[in-house]
Amino acid sequence: MAVEGLSLRVLPTLDTSAGHTFMEPTKKIHDHEDVSKFLTSKAYTDIMTFLLQLNRSMFPSEQPDGTLQTWPLNSEAVQFSAPVRNLQELLSKLESIIQEVPPDTGPRRFGNVSFRKWYKVVESRASELLDECLSPDVLRQRSSDSSGYTAKEELMAYFLGSWGSPQRLDYGTGHELSFLAFLAGVWKLNGFPKADSGVEERAIVLGIIEPYLELVRSLIRTYTLEPAGSHGVWGLDDHSFIPYIFGSAQLSPAISQYDRVPEEGSLPGAPAPSAVVKANIVERQRKMNMYFSAIGFIYDVKRGPFWEHSPMLYDISGIRAGWAKINKGMIKMYNAEVLSKFPVVQHFPFGSLFSWDHDPNAIPPPSSIHTASGPRTGGNEPAGGTQAPWATASAGMRGVPPMGPSGTVAPWATARAEGTQAPIVSRAPAPSTTLTDTSRLPPGLMAPTSASWAQYRPSNRPAAGSSGADIQTKAP
Repeated sequence: MAVEGLSLRVLPTLDTSAGHTFMEPTKKIHDHEDVSKFLTSKAYTDIMTFLLQLNRSMFPSEQPDGTLQTWPLNSEAVQFSAPVRNLQELLSKLESIIQEVPPDTGPRRFGNVSFRKWYKVVESRASELLDECLSPDVLRQRSSDSSGYTAKEELMAYFLGSWGSPQRLDYGTGHELSFLAFLAGVWKLNGFPKADSGVEERAIVLGIIEPYLELVRSLIRTYTLEPAGSHGVWGLDDHSFIPYIFGSAQLSPAISQYDRVPEEGSLPGAPAPSAVVKANIVERQRKMNMYFSAIGFIYDVKRGPFWEHSPMLYDISGIRAGWAKINKGMIKMYNAEVLSKFPVVQHFPFGSLFSWDHDPNAIPPPSSIHTASGPRTGGNEPAGGTQAPWATASAGMRGVPPMGPSGTVAPWATARAEGTQAPIVSRAPAPSTTLTDTSRLPPGLMAPTSASWAQYRPSNRPAAGSSGADIQTKAP
């Protein structure tokens, strides 16, 4: 669909009359060179297309009469189709299994071993659960060749990958990515009804993804799941990422059907980004907004000053250019810190729905710290021993200061107003958000293109660790 030069891309669905060859999804990413291949694959294009398709749907809508329609959590304006309601029932069944498998009461150092029992129950019932909650027209699609593989077998791989690792007792953005792929797979299999642009997408976000996030938070609290592939103190969030994308879209300026996604500004009356450090505002907004719902969960499980346990989110809260700027940055960061990172995508399986085949329209990604965050095949280690990937890569990278005697600093440290400097509160490696190559996003999508968020941080905002009542707010 193209209007006045604006191309609105949606994830294509399969033509069932043309035949299709399903296959068993398998691991393809074994080293960092494979991450580069992934970033030019058809699977990458499909994932980003679906993510940005959902993201656009969550921007408030400008109606023909000039009124604004917003999409808060529990919005009565969003109608759920039968497939959405069926998937809600699926999530409800999974939540009820928690009651069947209470957490172990014995001493433990890390995650609760009863999560393995919960996962085993889910695994044993997965086939039955999908049969109950997905249309037979979706699940029973069979390969047109003699392999006998079905759509159900492909979907199963992403469904079971969505709930964390029973071996490591952890959950992270790679599992969240698997659930996004599960929904995108159902979409590709014509599992959601055709509707006007944004209608079914909003139902997917508010009716399925938000309840999924709530279920995952319940699993994390119940079984004390560890963060998977966490960046430590410099990570955006220990477990999730997509609620920050969709939640910032909810608070961005309204758009009409064919407007470009705005790059700055906020919805009139939206809470300021700085409100994330005020526990009372977070508690009120978390019932209406996905961004604040994710922040609220952080308040539930962490204690201490917000800037101390969540410095990246604290820094983002200082942006004055509005929620649209944050939304653009979040997509950019997701591309860099989730889809481009070996520890996150190494377990993602590839089949026919998400193909490892090269996308002929893809632009090869530059070699960077992102794709170099995994093992290499062959070659010798440099003299002096193995170094962290950021130790030699940061010096010449745009927007990332070279390593100095004080250790790794946050990526925004050099962009502060002259004469100010953030204290080093951690020696964990800073995420290299400013390095994202946005030209690799699927063509026709409103990809973020600006420089680092750091330039939008007001010069009079206190540095992390300085005094101030709003900064020192502690979790309830």
